[in-house]
Amino acid sequence: MTDLLISILCFVITLGLYYANKKLYRQKRTLLLMPLVFTPIVLVILLVVTHTSYQDYIGETHWLLWLLGPSTIAFAVPVYENMAVIRRHWMSLSAGVLTAIVVAVTSSVWLARMLTLPEEIQRSLAVRSITTPFALAAAKQMGGQPDLVALFVVITGVFGMAVGDMLFLRLAVKSGLAKGAGFGAASHGAGTARAYELGAEEGVVSSLVMMLAGVVTVVIAPMIGVLMW
Repeated sequence: MTDLLISILCFVITLGLYYANKKLYRQKRTLLLMPLVFTPIVLVILLVVTHTSYQDYIGETHWLLWLLGPSTIAFAVPVYENMAVIRRHWMSLSAGVLTAIVVAVTSSVWLARMLTLPEEIQRSLAVRSITTPFALAAAKQMGGQPDLVALFVVITGVFGMAVGDMLFLRLAVKSGLAKGAGFGAASHGAGTARAYELGAEEGVVSSLVMMLAGVVTVVIAPMIGVLMW
């Protein structure tokens, strides 16, 4: 089989599964059928059955990962359109972003150390709470492993999206601003998608917090590396 044919098959199968999964998820909204959960599971099974290595698959579809960058920047559009909300709450949002970064990084690294996980995993876990393009850029400066970083980011996003509503209910959080900030800071893109389902304010705030957390983490990544290791 030629490289061109492998590339086309990987592209068609990945997108086909994703869009079919989205249609299925609209009909039955369960955690297992979430596109970020079910599609990767099916893809892994297909790779195992067809004896296709992960290196071959990611080599032919890496540009799909690259598209995460432009798609993340697209979240800036609704943020720009709702600048009034941001101006009113800029101080609390800024404090929330900094707090989220500190808690996410320190808790991840310290827990990994308590479990005596290898340093490479610790460095990869440190950026699990920011969206993939920013996480990969930050992890590169800290010595994280790109494949592990992508895996941890996806797991964090799916878990945060799945338990976010229940957590807000238990904590009696009713503010749309607080919910949006929580989703954006803890579960990045996946959480932001859920925030937009709740409302415009939640989605806008989640988008802003997600992007700010990503940018700040990338900027201070060298400092995190020095302080934590």
